[in-house]
Amino acid sequence: MRGLSILGFNTFVGDLERAAASVVERARSGRRGHAVLGNVHVLVTAQHDRELAHALRDAWAVFPDGAPVAWLQRRRGRAAAQRIAGAELMLAVARAGNPYGLRHAFFGGTPDTLETLQRRLADEVPGILICAAVSPPFAPLDELGQHADEIRAAAPDVVWVALGAPKQEVFMARHGESLGALSLGVGAAFDFLSGAKPRAPRWMQRTGLEWAHRLASEPRRLAGRYLRTNSEFVVRAAVDLHRGRA
Repeated sequence: MRGLSILGFNTFVGDLERAAASVVERARSGRRGHAVLGNVHVLVTAQHDRELAHALRDAWAVFPDGAPVAWLQRRRGRAAAQRIAGAELMLAVARAGNPYGLRHAFFGGTPDTLETLQRRLADEVPGILICAAVSPPFAPLDELGQHADEIRAAAPDVVWVALGAPKQEVFMARHGESLGALSLGVGAAFDFLSGAKPRAPRWMQRTGLEWAHRLASEPRRLAGRYLRTNSEFVVRAAVDLHRGRA
């Protein structure tokens, strides 16, 4: 998929409707591969993690899941660039794919989260086809690979993977072919859509302040990460802008 290079990775440029349509089209075609929701944490971590960088470069699409990433795209001259968040993309794909009988599988989250997620999606998208929902144990990536056959047996068209970054991206790169379907890593989307974690108010999402809401909700887990990756992103974004102008 042609897009725009951001921090060395080819990123999708467009709005949510176009992103969802591209996912549905690829899923219906039977082509596999994986897609990454590339926020600041993922793009910056990939600068130092060789396997994660490979997962991004080998991805069918890297969607800009983060207001700063979409902002950088617009500053690079792509006025149509918008943030593509995991939770919104899941809902949009579910709605756009429903008339075609798109089959969905979920991998990640707790059993309670998955149960609530399925119920809420069924309310939001009547008739949605969910063929598998697997809550894997907390285990190394090599041990998680054994669940790929279980998902493949359910014959999904799309597999939504929520193991957290960068684990989910590396998992898809290693085991995506074994899943037998297009896979997308959506991070905390299961928690947000199920209500297990509160989402930032709409005005914070629109103004690019969702990170502040998440930081306030999980300061111990996120404070160090945001300090490191956000600071580095600012520096690398400045370099990107300079190169883009050149």
